[in-house]
Amino acid sequence: MTKGALALLITGGTENWAAPRWRERFTRVCPDRKVALIPDDPIDPPLVEYAAVWKPKPETLRLYPNLRVIFNLGAGVDAVVADTTLPDVPLVRVAVDDLTQRMTEYVVMHVLMYHRRQRYYAESQQKRAWAPKLQWAASGLRVGVMGMGVLGRDAAEVLKRIGFDVAGWSNTAKDIPGIPCFAGEAGLGAFLARTDVLVCLLPLTPQTRDILNARTFAQLARDGKLGGPVIINAGRGGLQVEDDIVAALNDGTLAGATLDVFGTEPLPVDSPLWSHPLLTISPHNAADTDADEISVYVAEQIAAFERGENLVNVVDRKTGY
Repeated sequence: MTKGALALLITGGTENWAAPRWRERFTRVCPDRKVALIPDDPIDPPLVEYAAVWKPKPETLRLYPNLRVIFNLGAGVDAVVADTTLPDVPLVRVAVDDLTQRMTEYVVMHVLMYHRRQRYYAESQQKRAWAPKLQWAASGLRVGVMGMGVLGRDAAEVLKRIGFDVAGWSNTAKDIPGIPCFAGEAGLGAFLARTDVLVCLLPLTPQTRDILNARTFAQLARDGKLGGPVIINAGRGGLQVEDDIVAALNDGTLAGATLDVFGTEPLPVDSPLWSHPLLTISPHNAADTDADEISVYVAEQIAAFERGENLVNVVDRKTGY
């Protein structure tokens, strides 16, 4: 019996994430089915039962009448669900341990850089100045994690184990031992008021778009060890209002910011974000996970699905995550 074909609809990507390399990976892990890189490889649309995608062009997935499952090759699915013609089939997001661990590494690294004043010591090195400052304990720094899904929960738990005073906020209530959790609009103000370092790992939905704005920044704690609140956004670029971030850094509302994601990527060379002295920028690689592991993950999900087992990490189309 011929197995349903897998179509790859992939836009953009660095060398390791380039579309032809995905074809090589999936051909290797799915040797018993046709793998077609669209639009390079010709294939009869009715043969396609599965699609592995990254930022697919709108209205392309509807061309496959027998599509059974869509697999998104990254954690963020906003580019897929924005397609109003998307077929009514399960949409599965990537949730592999490697991705979670890398995101937690990124978050912990940048929280520690603020906690241990690494920017100040780097500047001191340039000046050849031996000028240590008082260092408080991790328990003296209040970290707030926005988004308590798989990624946010893991980051929060690791930060807690290091000793930070950690709380979480999400759209719906969560119960995580040892970590106070706030929820919804009703809990947002209290959450922000006790936060020195705001870590944003939210999915991008109509409700979360532009949530990192001037109003949010103004509600952050002003009495913390850092002399002002800082933000770390490793979620999605659409979560932040970049003009508000620059203005908040300039007027002292924010004491610093780390951004891994942006409204336009790659970040334009003329963006004022590049040169701001209080900004740390990375090129959307906070959780640049092992692409080989992702292809195996998708292949295993397809095999399990064809055995009659349930898919895991299926996106709720109503909430967008």
